[in-house]
Amino acid sequence: MGRRRSSAGFHLQFAELVRRRYLSRDVKADMHTILAEYFSGQWSKGQLRPILLPSLSAFLNADRKVSPQPLWFSEELANLRKIHELPYHLAHAGKWDELRQSVLGSLDWLCCKTLQCGVSCVIQDLTLCTDLTDCPEIQLLKETFLLLKPSLDFSDGRVDPSLLVTEIFARLQGLADHYPSMIGQLCSQCMDWFESYSDPLLVPKCSFFEAPGGPLKSTLRGFTKGVKAVVLCSKRKLLLAGSEDGLIIVWSLNNLQPLHTLSGHKAGVLSLKLTDKTNNCLSTGLDGTLRKWCLISGLQLFCITDAVSVQTHSPTHIHMNEERKIIITNPSSQVKAWDLDTAEPLFELTAVIGSVLGIVEDEIACICSEAILCFYDISTGTQTSQTLLPYSAGHHNITCCLTLTKHSKILIAFGESRLHSVWSHEMESVIDLPSPALFLRTSEDEKLLLAGCDRTLCVFLVTLTSMHKVLDLQHDASILCAVSNSEGSEIITSAQDRIIRVWSVTTGALLDWIGVMDSSVSSLAVHQRFIISASVIVNQLKVWQLDHNTTHRNKSFIPAYCPLAVLSKDGDTVFYVKEGNKTEVFTWSCSEGETCLQLDSMDVSSEVCCMELAQQKRLLFCGLHTGTIFIYPLDFIPETLCLPPPESLPMVRSMAISPREDKMAVAYEDAVCLFEITARDSFPCVDGPFERYSLDLLHSSISAMALLSDCRLLYGTFGGEVVIYDFKSATAAELDHHGAAITCITMSNWDAQALIGSQDCVQKLWNLSPVLLNHTMEYKGFYFEGVLCAVFSINDKYVFTGSLDKTVKVWDVSSGCLLYIQYVYSPVIRMMPHKDGFVAVSQHGSFIKEGFRCPDSLKPGYNPLRNFQVHYKVTSRDKSLNVPHSVINELPDYNPAQFNFIGIGLIKSKPSNTCVLL
Repeated sequence: MGRRRSSAGFHLQFAELVRRRYLSRDVKADMHTILAEYFSGQWSKGQLRPILLPSLSAFLNADRKVSPQPLWFSEELANLRKIHELPYHLAHAGKWDELRQSVLGSLDWLCCKTLQCGVSCVIQDLTLCTDLTDCPEIQLLKETFLLLKPSLDFSDGRVDPSLLVTEIFARLQGLADHYPSMIGQLCSQCMDWFESYSDPLLVPKCSFFEAPGGPLKSTLRGFTKGVKAVVLCSKRKLLLAGSEDGLIIVWSLNNLQPLHTLSGHKAGVLSLKLTDKTNNCLSTGLDGTLRKWCLISGLQLFCITDAVSVQTHSPTHIHMNEERKIIITNPSSQVKAWDLDTAEPLFELTAVIGSVLGIVEDEIACICSEAILCFYDISTGTQTSQTLLPYSAGHHNITCCLTLTKHSKILIAFGESRLHSVWSHEMESVIDLPSPALFLRTSEDEKLLLAGCDRTLCVFLVTLTSMHKVLDLQHDASILCAVSNSEGSEIITSAQDRIIRVWSVTTGALLDWIGVMDSSVSSLAVHQRFIISASVIVNQLKVWQLDHNTTHRNKSFIPAYCPLAVLSKDGDTVFYVKEGNKTEVFTWSCSEGETCLQLDSMDVSSEVCCMELAQQKRLLFCGLHTGTIFIYPLDFIPETLCLPPPESLPMVRSMAISPREDKMAVAYEDAVCLFEITARDSFPCVDGPFERYSLDLLHSSISAMALLSDCRLLYGTFGGEVVIYDFKSATAAELDHHGAAITCITMSNWDAQALIGSQDCVQKLWNLSPVLLNHTMEYKGFYFEGVLCAVFSINDKYVFTGSLDKTVKVWDVSSGCLLYIQYVYSPVIRMMPHKDGFVAVSQHGSFIKEGFRCPDSLKPGYNPLRNFQVHYKVTSRDKSLNVPHSVINELPDYNPAQFNFIGIGLIKSKPSNTCVLL
């Protein structure tokens, strides 16, 4: 077997050598041109091609009788040889215009190759082209397929054409005007494809997926749980990551392809450490083991059991001295030394050790239980010296520590917001910090020290004799980690607001930011001009490029993870509250594509709990934590209306505006009040409350509600209860209970029906006059976590829902059947009907605008779940049994001893005058 491989390798090398020696560039181009013409069909269909007649030494144009080369031989049989060969020969023949127009710029070609060969083969063709020519459009198309690859891979190879075309169009539409020759042509073909598609389909009206040319370059997968540790070796160009599922994956930084999957830990990986002089790494896990791996073969070299403590919260679980070939571990208040090569035990310290700080000048620095800093010889384990820690500083008061190997120092941060430097067995210096340091990080040359102090990153310049603070980088949330690039000119940070920021070391200015994280980033690494981010919550790593083209950044977005957002009816304006700053309401304009922080922000005196928008009267309602309601007339921005809170100052739980926008219901902790929206002297006014409905003491707080035109209130609670209450007759009825919190109640545009969604897998469609349950729709998938929002189409034929599984679903109102599912990469948090579809805002802040196309009748066998591993069930009411839902005809008397009542305590209070703040 070995001889065969050697022989095959020799022949390949020999053939390549012959080509380079005897095949000139022109001859090679001519040969590739002939083959490209053959596969493109220029030698078929009776076309005359020159042929050399040796006897006459002349050329003759003749029909070569070559078979045609269509893209598809039949509906299911593709010309595999053509789709494999033609891009290669066109590229090596230098026919770039033909390649861009008929192959890479052809939607039919891209769909055919993706369906038949997979996304990876398309990426290989595009990589071949980018290696041979510098074409920005081909590079953008390559990045497009790299971005959509994880989504198509998730479908287990069952690539649906509608999924592929939607992905391409939603990513490239915003770049069509900048690159009309190929990208614009491709987008035009996508529009034609949408027009000819005969099944239900959501058609993007704007670019809301991650666009190519942006910061995101790749997503690295392979784990089933969150990523705990990330290390990077620029010299070997390797990236290692350890997960809470116990796996360690090694990627090549050259092509971001996995090289090895190291499996051995029976529990989550705690830490990773690379050796400098060998191609090995060390790992520790929650199973208490220390393992050594070979990064070349991917094999485990040894395993030491009970080597580390699984209760420790220190990020550094092992310390290593490669010159002495010694590993130091700290299991259960002990210090053990092991041989780096053989894993044999060398010695064990008998003293009770709180924690090991590091190794400095062949000595082990430890914190003893008596709050004493002790030093031990690394070879023998004998104590060499000790020094007292600062007053009130003990082991439990240490927040983090760091060893500066090149400076022979140990930095210790204490809870008293002080940073101590230990050098030559002495406490050298003390530096005050703005708050306790949660982490310490240094640059590769150890010239910069980064200290994360809550929302401030302190940057110090480190020398042999001193440390000087040079920068204080302020953030909007607590900083989780920071790292500097190899040159030390930039600092990259991540915070709890899920934003990665890039700072200049020279000026302290914010150079760039990336804000489309699924969760807070807990680990960062930098390689050349790329950032690798990971999170303990998400089972994947992401690779970002620092030098991306900012003109390609999608401008249709608001800040990610806004807790509250409302949309105008035309979808042109979004009002939102930022995460971490709920006392200010911001405005984003779709036409301008930006947020005007100074001109279009509204300060609120307290935390905003809920928001609603009266579309026709252009009134923005903000319910506060104190029970106050601020009302902003959008046509009179300087002026503000105020509804004072009830005497008990309850928090505003929810608000609902009637379809005619003449009434508003406000839900507090213990009651729901009804207000009237009027106008005085052409100025908006809100009067009331005119009605008050006390809530059931056994029911949970109201989570969502809707107000009908006839003064009936439909509301749901965090406990899953659903109640409809009539303010006119003071009667209430409890509808079918849900198994989880009610998340949305959406009425149809004509007040005829309402959709109730919850955190469980069930959503119900109700008829409102009379109150009848039309459909119960159950949707169960691996990632389904409930409905977040919903909206009816303008004609009330369809209802669109946004779920926590990051999909948008379209349901038929008359039958309750599921018509279409689209994966949008982020949960949709707010929706509004718009023309033939809807506009929405996602949790990542993307502004989504889509139209829905649906034929009058579906094809037999149409399956909306063909791209998803889920199932759904619809239970519909028998139309012949039109029995109204039972209602309470009379309001029961109030009795504190009875708790099984609904709609009690209707107390009419005197209307309060509206307070107008000018």
